Amino acid sequence: MVRKDVNTRVLNGKRFYYSFLAGAQRIFEHQKALNKINVFPVQDGDTGTNLASTMHTIIDTYIPTANLKVTSDAIADAALIGARGNSGIIFAQFIYGFSDKISVNDDNISIDTFSNALQNAVSYSYDAISNPVEGTMITVMREWAECIENLKDKIDDFNVLITTSLKSARKSLEETPKKLEILAKHKVVDAGGKAFVHFLEGMTDFFHNGEIRDLLKARNVVKIQDINSSISHEELTYRYCTEAMLVREEAHPTFQDVVRNKISSYGDSVVVAGSHKKLRLHIHTDNPAQVFSVLEPDGKITFQKVDDMLMQKELINNRKQHIGIVIDSTCDIPTSLKDRYQIQTVPVKIHFGDRYYLDGVTLNAQAFYKKLEQSDVYPSSATPSYHDFLNKYDYLSTIFESIIGIHVSKNISGVWSNSNKAGTTIAQQQHKDISVINSKRLASGHGILVLRTVNAIEVGESKTEIVSKMEEWIRKTKMLVSSKTMKYLIKSGRVSPIKGLFGKILGLKPIITFNNEGRTELSGKPLSEKSSIKLILKEIRKITTENKIWGYAISHANNISTTQIYAQEMERLTGLKPKYITDAPPALALNVGPGVVALSIMIE
Repeated sequence: MVRKDVNTRVLNGKRFYYSFLAGAQRIFEHQKALNKINVFPVQDGDTGTNLASTMHTIIDTYIPTANLKVTSDAIADAALIGARGNSGIIFAQFIYGFSDKISVNDDNISIDTFSNALQNAVSYSYDAISNPVEGTMITVMREWAECIENLKDKIDDFNVLITTSLKSARKSLEETPKKLEILAKHKVVDAGGKAFVHFLEGMTDFFHNGEIRDLLKARNVVKIQDINSSISHEELTYRYCTEAMLVREEAHPTFQDVVRNKISSYGDSVVVAGSHKKLRLHIHTDNPAQVFSVLEPDGKITFQKVDDMLMQKELINNRKQHIGIVIDSTCDIPTSLKDRYQIQTVPVKIHFGDRYYLDGVTLNAQAFYKKLEQSDVYPSSATPSYHDFLNKYDYLSTIFESIIGIHVSKNISGVWSNSNKAGTTIAQQQHKDISVINSKRLASGHGILVLRTVNAIEVGESKTEIVSKMEEWIRKTKMLVSSKTMKYLIKSGRVSPIKGLFGKILGLKPIITFNNEGRTELSGKPLSEKSSIKLILKEIRKITTENKIWGYAISHANNISTTQIYAQEMERLTGLKPKYITDAPPALALNVGPGVVALSIMIE
């Protein structure tokens, strides 16, 4: 029951904030079910995950609770920053429109002011969407707000208002299949609309009970009804769900329109939300790199995310493995093999000054090499964040019972640490079996270990059996890296400046290897690339003479001639074709430089 000292005729910042938390809690509880009914605008099965991630960002942000204006502005800003997916950005814009209508002097608001703010929220949400489609989340928002408007002169108690209006939201949700053919075809309601109703249900419970301690219960996903997930495979118009945060120093009154007009020709499902200085945008496109390129003159891109919707649909409709695999982009497995084995990649960030890119997504290897030669600023790399991995594991936990993460050597990057923390968190919350492995290798050495893993999955080995063999496979992976110059080893800090200066004078072309702890070592002192190749060929013959070879892979940075020499010799000695030959990832080229060739051999 509501405490008697609470004035239920007005809404203050504290009650608004805690009712918001209660609504978020409901979305956490129904995340998996929301993913399963997600068929519009594409069936990528992530609406629940995206909205849960949006809510987590708000909850993880300090939100003041005294003044309603300050509180709603803080929630709106956190929502805009943390929004994920089409539904997340629409929801963020809804909250932003609500907060914009509240006066700075409003410690408390009446039902009339609340209704006016909701009308503004609906208007903002429709303005954010290039082509609003009825029968979706936006419809449920609008019809709920219209119900509030109709009730505001008849009800003077917030508790009664929210409880009564919830019936309207539920009715609106039930009717979404009548408005949108694809929902009727699959016999489901709109996933975003259902999430919004769950959010309102949580708010209603809080307004009715008024007990903050109810929000402190465990947030693990509850057992929910299993919904039929055998939804047919619809054709995708575009492959990548692309999002960004764009910020400019000075406000521009047409910022939103300018950005929408610039990107609209590159895809569909365009949503542009935010203010005259800060925008969150969403688009389905086949060319994320081009979208980000056209946006660069209009502001600083402070956040970017690209999800492969084709891969997500394949996981839902045609899952090929019983174990999920997560890697980072320092692993250079070609896209064709990632698609074949449904390998999930979390990209490393590459920085050129104040501009950053997603490795392999918004900056491919060839573009990186070109920038490396032309840029006055030496690039750096940054690991994917804990939240990047948390979102990936959270999503995959709705599809797989067990997951293996395999990452670049933890002695040269913090990727493994962030992935391990996220994997441990999701394993505990979702009761899944997740292991995160330190490959102790990079590039093709990392890649061939992943291929050995997916091949073991293909023949039916269990996760326990595979993980128990990992250390042995790592020890049996020999990685030989040849370089053309010491310059990039010095710039990246892999070689000290004094040693580097000496090496530069001598013109050394060092060979780099990885030891069993995953640390790089310099081997040999060749004075020319020809000498370097000879030393590696000598090592190849030794390895292949003494051992049976499971397979090998080669990655290179614009050095196909040396690559062909190694490939021809390996095939002659082993009778095996390479598992793959591909461009070296920026993470390798950044540390060793253009011309690098990495040959990785795995012993049987």
